[in-house]
Amino acid sequence: MNQAKTFFFMAVLTILFVWLGNLIGGRQGAVIALIIAAGMNFFSYWYSDKLVLSMYKAKPVTEAEAPDLYRLVKNLSQRAGLPMPKVYIIPNDSPNAFATGRNPSHAAVAVTTGALNLLSFEELAGVLGHELTHVKHRDILIGTIAATFAGAISFLATMARFGAIFGGYGDDDNGGGNIFVVLLVSIFASIAALLIQMAISRSREYLADEGGARISGNPKYLANALRKLDAYAKRIPFQSVNPSTSHMFIVNPLKGGGLASLFQTHPPIEERIARLERMTV
Repeated sequence: MNQAKTFFFMAVLTILFVWLGNLIGGRQGAVIALIIAAGMNFFSYWYSDKLVLSMYKAKPVTEAEAPDLYRLVKNLSQRAGLPMPKVYIIPNDSPNAFATGRNPSHAAVAVTTGALNLLSFEELAGVLGHELTHVKHRDILIGTIAATFAGAISFLATMARFGAIFGGYGDDDNGGGNIFVVLLVSIFASIAALLIQMAISRSREYLADEGGARISGNPKYLANALRKLDAYAKRIPFQSVNPSTSHMFIVNPLKGGGLASLFQTHPPIEERIARLERMTV
């Protein structure tokens, strides 16, 4: 059921993207938007992992360089029935972690130095189990494509608004017509794309928490880790976070509050912990 929902949301993102292309350039604009969407998916599939690891200065480590971390990832991967992913350490004091890669055979897990210093061995196992579940479910690719589409839709919506205001896309031949209709449609598309990306990310996080609890052997490991990560991430915020990649982290690296909290890609930490604790009953 969750896979079907994700497929539906991805289809809606594609429709929104093509719809905006039509709004800006008519049928030709829709075709161009579809070609661009296909190109973005191709690029995301092959290169997104390298870009995000480079973005956060993640350093690959071997078993000799980080024996405890490497062996833990190896043991958990075997429990999950996954190939051994590459292991990275991010030189950042903010405690967090993420996984990336287009499929289980080309995956990587990255942990910040802050998380390594903060978490116990069992808590780290829960976090890594969560990330390996993302790998198993191919959530990284899905999330990356969703984020790419959402960002592109927002960009096209901005173009449509500027075009409507300055008279570029206001004619009927280009699918425009009324400046106010164009403005409303473009604003709606931006908000809808963001909400869909959020829905995809939140549903995958809950499943990754459940899988992480099973792989690590005890739901309390991940529940305790989430408490620590959430508390310390607020005290030591992650510097220079690209919002388009925030969905990849196990806890939201961005500060959020008020209205902004409605658009976060992570479920409430209290609800995630409560679900994990119910697994122990």
